[in-house]
This record gives sequence, structure tokens and C-alpha cells, in this order.
Amino acid sequence: MQNTGKLELKSTLEVESNLELYRVVDFLNKNLKDKNLTFGLTKKGSKMTVSIYET
Repeated sequence: MQNTGKLELKSTLEVESNLELYRVVDFLNKNLKDKNLTFGLTKKGSKMTVSIYET
């Protein structure tokens, strides 16, 4: 499989806002980058969305 540099959204999860999620997403990105996974976090109002991407 050739890496095209594009991110493919695999899954999202919406949860109540929690500032500790930034630390969790940072931890996952640092430890799973060699598995071609990238994690994202967005905040909208009182909700946060965790996203998983495959590169």
C-alpha cells in the first residue's frame, strides 16, 4: 500500500468536554505514529470530538 500523504477519517467519538483529552490525544499520536494512525481533537461548545485518521 502506497502512502499518498492523505488522511483518511476512520472514526469519531463525541464526548463531554474534558481538558485531559488533549494529553491523551498527544500521548496516542506520539506512541502510535509508526502504526500510521493520527488522532485529532476538536472542541465545540461543551462537547469535544476525538477523531482517528489513517495515513
